[in-house]
Amino acid sequence: MVKVGIYGATGYMGAEALRILLQHPQVEVVWATSRDGEEALNYHKNFYKRGIQFTKPEEVSGKDCDVVFFSTPTGLAAEMGSKFLHEGSRIIDFGADFRLKDQATWEEVYGRKHPNWELAKQAVYGINELHKEAIVNTKVVANPGCFSSSAILALAPLIKENLIDCDKIIVDGMSGTAGAGVDLDFALHHPQMHNNILPYNVVNHRHSYEIEQELMGICNEKVNINFTSYYVPISRGILSACHCFPVEHVTRQSLLELYNEFYKDSYFIKVIDIPENKDCAWNYMPYPWVSSVVSTNFCHIGLSVDEKRNRIVVFSVLDSIGKGGAQVGVQNMNLIMGLDEREGLENYGLYPY
Repeated sequence: MVKVGIYGATGYMGAEALRILLQHPQVEVVWATSRDGEEALNYHKNFYKRGIQFTKPEEVSGKDCDVVFFSTPTGLAAEMGSKFLHEGSRIIDFGADFRLKDQATWEEVYGRKHPNWELAKQAVYGINELHKEAIVNTKVVANPGCFSSSAILALAPLIKENLIDCDKIIVDGMSGTAGAGVDLDFALHHPQMHNNILPYNVVNHRHSYEIEQELMGICNEKVNINFTSYYVPISRGILSACHCFPVEHVTRQSLLELYNEFYKDSYFIKVIDIPENKDCAWNYMPYPWVSSVVSTNFCHIGLSVDEKRNRIVVFSVLDSIGKGGAQVGVQNMNLIMGLDEREGLENYGLYPY
């Protein structure tokens, strides 16, 4: 059995990790922390009568664990990570401490000095469809941001084949409100968010830097991502609509073949290759739905080509705390512990949601 700890289990991401890991056939959850060490029920009603007691952070050790998941505010994983590594555990960080490869960029984006850049340099960015071998061999995984995962997976095949203008990529990212975390904000109160769509951080979003970094690593040239984010009145889920412009003639069919080939060995990526019905007034079946991937580790991708206007649009959907968060963290844990990457993660989406 793989023994795991969850450092910071009171938020949505930590709770999702706990929910999935408790059902994982090869995992024993040794501890999960909260500042006060209360029963999990006090934070998460879905654990009613499960007898799960949180532990205070000062009472836990990496000696008890093979893997420690960090679901904590920015900076804490970097501050605490070396301790757990020295005690023999591996680290998977759900936050942003290790995602960027350039220290100056990280400090500019997050507005602070990085607490432990030597540790950050050991980390592998946790999109396993791009970095599987490196993840298998690392002790520190930087889980991607939710928007980042969705956009990178949507655009990677096009970037790899140099099919689009890398200077003109537009991404509209729509997120459920769980992405904001458990701390309340005026705009996210139900009376404000219900029947509303809220643009926020409309330029220079932090996830833009992750997306550009990973796509530049594929094509070895400058990539500009024009990214704008929105909250929409759902709780879980991400939809990224990626608009890009081909540098040569392409068709929808040729791109679907490209995507299916690119992701042929990626179990959790499903390319929607249903034919478009040009005679249908509501032509929605060829494109992915957020509701289809809720509570899963799957990402669904669909696309179309506007040959008249020379535009490709790629849609990518995933669960913001599933494939965009805690569940992909479990997939990364499976890889670094030598398990089948699908272990404990093959549930289908909640439908209807």
